[in-house]
Amino acid sequence: MSERLAKYLANSGISSRRGAEDLIKSGVVTVDGKIIDTPVFFVKGTEKICVNGREAKKINDTKLYMFHKPINTMTTTKDPMGRKTIYDVLDKKYKNLKYIGRLDFNTTGLLLLTNNGDLARQMSLPKNHIERTYIATVDKYSNDKLNVARRGVVVDGVKYRPMKIETIDEHNLKLTLQEGKKNEIRIVLKHIGSPVKALHRISYGPILLGSLGVGKILEIDKKTIDGCFKKLLES
Repeated sequence: MSERLAKYLANSGISSRRGAEDLIKSGVVTVDGKIIDTPVFFVKGTEKICVNGREAKKINDTKLYMFHKPINTMTTTKDPMGRKTIYDVLDKKYKNLKYIGRLDFNTTGLLLLTNNGDLARQMSLPKNHIERTYIATVDKYSNDKLNVARRGVVVDGVKYRPMKIETIDEHNLKLTLQEGKKNEIRIVLKHIGSPVKALHRISYGPILLGSLGVGKILEIDKKTIDGCFKKLLES
């Protein structure tokens, strides 16, 4: 059975599917020695597929990990400002894992990592409606203002979808969203007069952070991956 070259490269851990398409367009991908520069190209996997001369072998064993991201770390491989990244915290054997979505510098909690670039992309796409849940600490809030966020708001011309918001106590809110625009929770809560003091993600889809310690990483079992993300892996 054939598949798009970009998907093959993503499943080899080279990059996300979009990143693979960019590599193909740049002319650094070859199939059996021939340069392929169009993403509309299909392979069976029996060919010799290389990126910059290095053979890309498809990963048949998808790995998924949960990581408890510490505060003051960047979700990136290298920060131009020299700030600490998640890969400075992780052991060297995890350096090639792709992160799924991002948590900003000051946000803590659950970050998923995988060796499967295409899975990382699929789990980040808004169209797949994967819920993320956070605990936000604020100075104050009012239910009337929270109802504004629950209905969805437009801030500086950007539309933010309705959020599920539960009150925990006078300073903490539990928020669940699907889209995950950059700094979405911070922007929306500031807009309604409840700027965020601390933000912590506790779940991503069916994966719960639980009691995993700060800076610790844990592999998610194969049964959970197959049961929860089978459709994403096949898409």
